[in-house]
Amino acid sequence: MSAMYEKLVDILGDHFAVDRAKITPEATFEDLKMDSLFLVEFLLVVQSEFDVKLDDDVAALTDTIGQVADLLEDRTKATAR
Repeated sequence: MSAMYEKLVDILGDHFAVDRAKITPEATFEDLKMDSLFLVEFLLVVQSEFDVKLDDDVAALTDTIGQVADLLEDRTKATAR
């Protein structure tokens, strides 16, 4: 999996104490027992870590960790240009 995915796994595990064994590219935020408030907090940490601006609705509870990693990869590449 991508470096971005691995960074997201680190954020989920280190900042939010999510069991790393449950985090897979196909896992949704719902699968990880996260609610909408958690998702907002997660996105704030991601914005800070990657210095990228994200709208509150950029990710949903039904999105997978892999989808969010792909989205962030695209966003960080776009801001690097």
